[in-house]
Amino acid sequence: MTREELYLSILNHIQDGVYYVDIHRKIKFWNKGAEQITGYKAEEIVGRDCPSSKLNHIDEFGNHLCITGCPLFATNSDGIVRTEKVFVRHKDGYRIPILTTVYPIKENGTIIGSVEVFTRNSPKAYEDDLIENLTEKAMHDSLTHLPNRSYLESFLNYKLSEYQRFGKKFALLFADIDHFRVFNNTYGHDIGDLVLTDIAKSISHTIKKNDMFGRWGGEEFVGVFAINREYEAAIVAERIRHLVENTVITNTDGQELKVTISVGITTSRPQDTLEIMLKRADSLMYQSKQNGRNKVTTDISAEDI
Repeated sequence: MTREELYLSILNHIQDGVYYVDIHRKIKFWNKGAEQITGYKAEEIVGRDCPSSKLNHIDEFGNHLCITGCPLFATNSDGIVRTEKVFVRHKDGYRIPILTTVYPIKENGTIIGSVEVFTRNSPKAYEDDLIENLTEKAMHDSLTHLPNRSYLESFLNYKLSEYQRFGKKFALLFADIDHFRVFNNTYGHDIGDLVLTDIAKSISHTIKKNDMFGRWGGEEFVGVFAINREYEAAIVAERIRHLVENTVITNTDGQELKVTISVGITTSRPQDTLEIMLKRADSLMYQSKQNGRNKVTTDISAEDI
């Protein structure tokens, strides 16, 4: 038996869950203890990245850690050991509380991944519906059911960290419904609410699983989209503008109504913070307003297109 085989045998005979992820959070090892605690076999988990593993870690406040504050991502970035109380989804659907500790793994002084060791925090299992309902209320807008401002801010901070660490580009979109106050005064707030919900449905069906589109507040929306090339940002923004322009709302009299949006979109830059990037996207959106509305304004330079 080689030394590596001996170590793997030891890890597979302890009761605690142990798994290893590489620097990109792809799961490379999943021991027997992890199988027993979660119900997921190694062949169902190994090879997946954390967000697609179906474990769906959330903290005590209902925040989705894979999106808003992953301790594995943080330890991969700074090498600090972290201990967290979290809830993980069992394969059978219910939530179980676990205590997890994340350790960095280094090779020649460079972090190449992290190991997470976890155990049940208590014997009590929580009903999944209870936890999910708390999460839904805390992180989603009650009218449109889109991610709310808090959720968007957390996700944007995560994407900024990911960009600064791994160079993964993304675009930030800021949109505002044109003349929405006039529309509300003319047709009533019930029709105004219907506009918001129909826009939410139209756009949410086109969003990729690793992107996010949410309600910032009132008639304002924010979107965060992964891109490979700068020019893709303008394409995303035009698609959303076109979707809204072609969304038809029928009022109680059978009248077909439409609205438009003004959009600003920018892409991630090395010195960006949450505040700086939001301010830039918001300013671009106001340029669309000033130039006639129902437009997209971007700060992508000609050489980037």
